[in-house]
Parts: sequence; C-alpha cells; structure tokens
Amino acid sequence: MNYAIVGFGKIGQALAHAFARKSIDVIVASRRPPEALAPQARAIGPTVVAKSLREALEADTIILAVPFGEHREVAKALPSWKGKTVIDAMNAFPVPEELDGLPSSAFVAKAFTGAKLVKGFNHLIAATLAADPIVEGGHRVVLLSSDDEDATAPVAALAKQLGFAPVKLGKLNEGGALVHARGCTWGPLIFQDLFKKEQ
Repeated sequence: MNYAIVGFGKIGQALAHAFARKSIDVIVASRRPPEALAPQARAIGPTVVAKSLREALEADTIILAVPFGEHREVAKALPSWKGKTVIDAMNAFPVPEELDGLPSSAFVAKAFTGAKLVKGFNHLIAATLAADPIVEGGHRVVLLSSDDEDATAPVAALAKQLGFAPVKLGKLNEGGALVHARGCTWGPLIFQDLFKKEQ
C-alpha cells in the first residue's frame, strides 16, 4: 500500500507527523506547488515527500485533509477513483445546506465515483493528532466509519501501524453520525480524546 495526504494545513501536517514517527512513506500535496511544501515536509521527516497533486493521486490510499469546500476540485482531478481508498479526514462545519441531511462523508463519496470511502482521523484536533498516540500504556483512539465494510479493514490496519487504536463505528449514517456535525452542532464524539488499553 502507498499513501498520500492531500491538503497540508494543520491536519495534513499532523498526519504527516504520525507517518514520520513510524517511518512510513507518505506523499503530501496541496494546491501549492511541491517546492513550496518541500521544506516543511523535510522538517517533519525523511519519509514525508512533497509532490504534485497528480503524483499524489497515484497512491492507493488518499487522505483528504483539505477544507471541506475544496473536495470537489480534488475529485475532478481523476476521471475514475476505482481501486482507490479515500479517507475523509474533513469536517463540514457549520453544515452547508447543500448536504440536504446527508452525513458530509456520504456527500463526499458521491464526488469520488468508484472509490471506497472511509471517514477517519477527523475527530481529533491537529495538535492531538500530531502527538504520540501511545500514552500511559494505551493507544489514542481513531474512530472509523464507512458504508463499505471491506474498506474499513485496511484503514484500521493503517491506524494500528501509526500507533492508534482503531474503533469501527459502522455505517456513515449509523455510528458514523457520532463523528459528523449536524447543522451547527458538532457530533458527540468530535474532540473526544479517548484511549484504549492494551488487550
């Protein structure tokens, strides 16, 4: 599996730190040219490499860490997303009316035709996400939800590789509702910093 983070703001950089901590290769890309991201990427770690959006989208697994309104631009960059896993680390807040009652990830899934979409890494603030997830004999929890059961397993495996404890919430409109905003209210599990003790 190879990985890319699209969006290099606070959340994108926090995720890059998580990859660097475990020496896992990851491509980072944003609207800015790779040269603009390269010094910051290098400072995070040698396994974090800045490339163009086009190159980043060649990865099998793409973590979306752009502002919510920009996901469509990313989606348009490929004619088909078949065979790709997209991890939605974005939050739509306050919830735009165009979602029309859908969880934001279900709305995003419509733009990424053919992709397996998993909501994940979205419920922690950037500083917490960037910190070492192994604390006092436990692992910081990452909450995952998807309408595609097969898609969740490899994302859970990645979360474990990064040192987190993945917890599957089920479908986007079921357990996933706990990590989606509704109107002007955050989901009840957003910003909850939870830990799981070693079993």
